[in-house]
Amino acid sequence: MAPDMGMAGTTVETVRGLVYGPSGKRLDVHRPAGASGATPTVLLWHGIGPDERDVLEPLARATAAHGALVLVPDWRSDAPDGGRSHLLESLAFARKEAGGLGADGESLVLAGWSAGAGAALGVALRPEIADEWRPSAVVGLAGRYDLPARTTGTPPLDDLTAGRDPGVPVHLVHGTRDTIVDARYSRDLTEALRTPGRAVTLQEPETDHAGVIMTAYDPVADRCVPTTDEHAVGAGRMVAGVLATAGGSGSGV
Repeated sequence: MAPDMGMAGTTVETVRGLVYGPSGKRLDVHRPAGASGATPTVLLWHGIGPDERDVLEPLARATAAHGALVLVPDWRSDAPDGGRSHLLESLAFARKEAGGLGADGESLVLAGWSAGAGAALGVALRPEIADEWRPSAVVGLAGRYDLPARTTGTPPLDDLTAGRDPGVPVHLVHGTRDTIVDARYSRDLTEALRTPGRAVTLQEPETDHAGVIMTAYDPVADRCVPTTDEHAVGAGRMVAGVLATAGGSGSGV
């Protein structure tokens, strides 16, 4: 366990490497020190790079500093099923174990970055894949929603066109400088979601694909790494506030 002071002034504890399901994959837990049953939960899925839970650690710890318990699992997009079983195993673990890890076990925000974003929204649109369960909210970061979701095999936009409803608030964040996944994909989803009775928000910070998760792409390592770049730190702080607020934490942005 590694404690330190989070960005919002709260001491954050990190527990790394918990096995979350039959596949043997692992996840990290980031939580406010002394987290009790009042703490909301965020399950945060990384993008298409296999087993990259570490990439989301800066954002996860910033979110935990706002008062949320954040679970970040590894999953593999190159698995035979595209990562579906890993994602759903991690969801089952979060639903079952969040209470024992210091959360309230009721408020669970499902969030994802890049390929993880569509996977998260897919669960809300097709709750039958999770025993008719839906999260309390979905947060999508720099995602594409016209491609098959890794959890359902169906593009979220197609599900919306067919009349399916996520049934929960959807919060989107997409960098205006994103050259990997253009921000228009989040704008298109926002328009598709904007009907009476639905709650949807879109924020577009001036950052890139890596910046929305408080990182920068390192071409030598071929992965996103922590950064002190002002645009990424600012965007990451904003996203942490979105994640914590969606989960019901009172500290906000």
